[in-house]
Amino acid sequence: IANVGEQEKTLIEALKAKKCPTILLINKIDTVEKEELLAVIAAYSQAGKFDAIIPVPARNGDGLEALLNECQKYAVESPFMFPEDLTTDQPERQVMAEIIREKLLWTLDKEIPHGTAVEITRFSERDSGIIDIDATIYCEKASHKGIIIGKQGAMLKKISSMARADCEKFMGTKVYLTTWVKVKENWRDSDFLVRNFGY
Repeated sequence: IANVGEQEKTLIEALKAKKCPTILLINKIDTVEKEELLAVIAAYSQAGKFDAIIPVPARNGDGLEALLNECQKYAVESPFMFPEDLTTDQPERQVMAEIIREKLLWTLDKEIPHGTAVEITRFSERDSGIIDIDATIYCEKASHKGIIIGKQGAMLKKISSMARADCEKFMGTKVYLTTWVKVKENWRDSDFLVRNFGY
């Protein structure tokens, strides 16, 4: 029997109060039987009033066109809020940290990347235009540190190499990236550290 969780109920009630258009996107439909999916759709249809309910499989792009078409109904043309060539309003240091964290998510399995944070400890530009970046990857357990570093440092080297290539693409210049991995247990429980890491 499909149930709507308490967190979802709270979110649905908040959306009802805002009286804004609401689209329900159901992900990972390729992992359930059709009958189960229909039961989930029915449960959520009863719990809230949605302008559209769009099921999407986790492994391919099926359904995304329907989602974009639905979103387009609510898009309103307006003047640019930022210059056309501006890609982000975040500081370059923060972008570099997010690029490194993205590579952690791409290369590592399961829950380890969600327990990681990246801090840029040095960001400097030489007269030649080359940028030096020192980054520290924080994880919550010593066992995670070993996984991130990998056998003979292979995993950390792969993550750093991929990140450096994207950092160079973003900055438009050569980047020297140095990475370290440190354990900081339960960093996600500290509001100060969460803010410090830019989350």
